[in-house]
Amino acid sequence: MLKITIDDADLQRNLRQLADKDARMAAVWALNDTAADVLEHVHANMDRVFDRPTRFTKGAFRIKRARPQDLEAEVVERDRQGRRHYLKVQELGGQRPQTGLEALLSSRVAYAGIIQSVTPAPGARLDAYGNWSIGERNQALSAIQAQRDPTTNTTVASRRRNRRRAGFFVPREGSGLSPGIWKRAPDGTISKVLHFSALAPVYSQRLGFQDGAAEVYQDRLPGHLARTLARMVQRVADRG
Repeated sequence: MLKITIDDADLQRNLRQLADKDARMAAVWALNDTAADVLEHVHANMDRVFDRPTRFTKGAFRIKRARPQDLEAEVVERDRQGRRHYLKVQELGGQRPQTGLEALLSSRVAYAGIIQSVTPAPGARLDAYGNWSIGERNQALSAIQAQRDPTTNTTVASRRRNRRRAGFFVPREGSGLSPGIWKRAPDGTISKVLHFSALAPVYSQRLGFQDGAAEVYQDRLPGHLARTLARMVQRVADRG
């Protein structure tokens, strides 16, 4: 998403005392160190903009390192994230695509309405990042017969064996309960763990990756280049 380059002609004019391969190696060090600064800046932005960003969020970008034959470093999104990663929407704004969980519930749950998006409800058990805990999510999906692997769904027999475990259900059409997944405790009390919505979330631009990253690149590259050139000059002198 951001390319960090050094003009090769300027490099040659200013570095006559170094062989081409040495000058290029110093440039590679400077470019890669600058890219690391940019990535650190992006992570700091995530900590500021988002509430407890997960490892998945902070791992969305990587450094494509410069090489002597290619004096260009890039901070890019990881290939595995693809178009599904929600940071694309946080960067540019717009409608967020369905998550895997939302698509699963939309296709598997016996529910008369539309499930476009879901959010944890007050009764949900949350993890350290404020997301619905995986353990409770899997219990709920099994209880409402929505697991991808049907063999992991709760059966009548397994429900009887675990009477002390909380149960989960989706209210029937016409129920006075709001759409979503509800939990029934062993004592009979109920609480809502997940909201269903027919609307897709729409985000405004939040992360500001390009502008902030470009400023870090412009600020840090000259200092890194001065340092790495001095390091290479000393290395050449030591060799001599």
